[in-house]
Amino acid sequence: MNEVVAMWISEGFIHGNSNDLEESGENYYKELVSRNLIEPDKSYVDIWVCSMHDVVRSFAQYMTKDEALVTQDGDNNILAKLGSQKFLRLSIETNRSQSGELDWKSLQAQQSVRTLISTIQIKIKPGDSLATFPSLRTLHIESADVVALIESLHQLKHLRYLALVNADTSVLPGNIGKMKLLQFLDLCGCSKLVNLPNSIVNLGQLRSLSLPATSTVPRGFSGLTNMRRLCRFPSHVDGDWCSLDELGPLSQLRYLGLITFENVSDALFAANARLGEKMHLISLYMHYTSKLGDDGLIKEKECVSEEEQQRIEKVHDKLCPPPTVEYVQIDGYFGRQLPIWMMSTSMAPLNNLNTLLINDLACCIQLPNGLCQLPSLQLLQVSRAPCIKHVGTGFVQAAATSFPRLNEMVLDRMVEWEEWEWEEQLQAMPRLRRIQLKNCKLRHVPPGLASNATSLKILFLEHVKQLSYIESFPYVVELIVDGCPDLERITNLPNLQKLTIISCLKLKVLEHIPSLERLLLQDYTMEKLPEYMRDIKARHLQLFCRLWLLSAVAVGQSGTEWDKLSQVEHVKAYAGDGDSQRKWYVLYTRGDNCKLDSNISRSTNLINFYGGCTRI
Repeated sequence: MNEVVAMWISEGFIHGNSNDLEESGENYYKELVSRNLIEPDKSYVDIWVCSMHDVVRSFAQYMTKDEALVTQDGDNNILAKLGSQKFLRLSIETNRSQSGELDWKSLQAQQSVRTLISTIQIKIKPGDSLATFPSLRTLHIESADVVALIESLHQLKHLRYLALVNADTSVLPGNIGKMKLLQFLDLCGCSKLVNLPNSIVNLGQLRSLSLPATSTVPRGFSGLTNMRRLCRFPSHVDGDWCSLDELGPLSQLRYLGLITFENVSDALFAANARLGEKMHLISLYMHYTSKLGDDGLIKEKECVSEEEQQRIEKVHDKLCPPPTVEYVQIDGYFGRQLPIWMMSTSMAPLNNLNTLLINDLACCIQLPNGLCQLPSLQLLQVSRAPCIKHVGTGFVQAAATSFPRLNEMVLDRMVEWEEWEWEEQLQAMPRLRRIQLKNCKLRHVPPGLASNATSLKILFLEHVKQLSYIESFPYVVELIVDGCPDLERITNLPNLQKLTIISCLKLKVLEHIPSLERLLLQDYTMEKLPEYMRDIKARHLQLFCRLWLLSAVAVGQSGTEWDKLSQVEHVKAYAGDGDSQRKWYVLYTRGDNCKLDSNISRSTNLINFYGGCTRI
């Protein structure tokens, strides 16, 4: 969404007060969503990423055929189109044209173009220039080989939007400061670009800047007071480079991403950033280099001293967000205690915070106690916190309803977490619909969660090592248990409709689940179907197992496993190999004279069946 809105602003499509252009653009974007002209990608939070239905895209291309050219894979007449007509907007996404690789020379006839978007490698030769596009306002180019074009950037007098994505360049021209109208600059993925030129601080109209993770920023950055969006700002504090305190005057920021926080040596720099005074700030991202390995534990060479922990705690205490903030993400924090503004029981300043993501807490020993009183918090995720072994009653407090609007909670890879205290009488999480507990040693899910989360519909438990039972969740509709090695029983889930069981080898009891509609069972090690299958009244069963067990199912009524399946109305059972999980199948519908449909031959059936019996 941000890139699309920025292009609209650059083209002059959005009018009004300069202070509200991004907000107006977002409103237009949301209007397109509401009218189903663009469709949100559900794998992303909110509506930040959308796609367009093929029918809508075709109609849009037809309506703009006289002024815009959009090429895609399979379009074999690009050169002919470029040679026959002058366009205002070009979007090139295809990999090949009639003559093979597309080169820069084939574009130069398009002297009236205002927007040029290329997501492919265009062949660029020494001497190629951007000067042939005097009207260009928006340039988005994803190509490693753009070095030849860089020197001519300053000749684009009308350019408002510039994105050089994954460009193989180590420098920007020293005269880039002459591009006085430039408003949006994206250098994402330009990993060789280390030092930005000093003249970049002269771009007084700049509203958005996305930096590569390796770059440094010259001093004087505090003069860019029109900045609305700043991504991957490095927290250097010495030499000739910009430091946190130069962010103080940037009062118009709506999004701020800060990286390499471990370089901040004094809390004074953080205080001078005046984060709490930025009353337009909506999203805040703070990143430290992680000290955790792939196993979720602190790396051997990354031990953190008590002095370092105290230093970073003092720095972070001074970075309290303003009351306007809605989204906060903190990665790699290595203090022993989370910031005061997160631990306090009085969290009034963060009344608008709806999303909080905390990842890679190397040394933190407890979850923050103050979060439960945030009135707008809807999504909470804590991932990789190896020093948290116990979640106490402070996380869910008795003062008032805790987590009043929380909709989803994810607690993931807290690899040493064993206990969660929650007194059953404490009211909390009345709107929680989904909870994920993953990769931990939790002994039991607290009864307080089962009795108080009256809106809880989806319970997802993955690699919870010491959990032995799940019971008495009266409102849960869907349960997923995946790789829980000590799980023995699942009982008393009166409204459960969909159950997924993956590799839970000790599970023996499955009872008092009267509403079950669908059961998915996946286990490639089991020798026979579990005995609890006899009591299951699910209408649909989907089974993934080893081939010889599937062969035993394929025998039908004469086989040893049939009585565990006969009461199920629809059965789809599969076995696979390295290429496909569904290479072999058995399909069964009870009302169809108990007929089986299978691609397992009789010889395969017998060989695998008796081979399996031998192993037993």
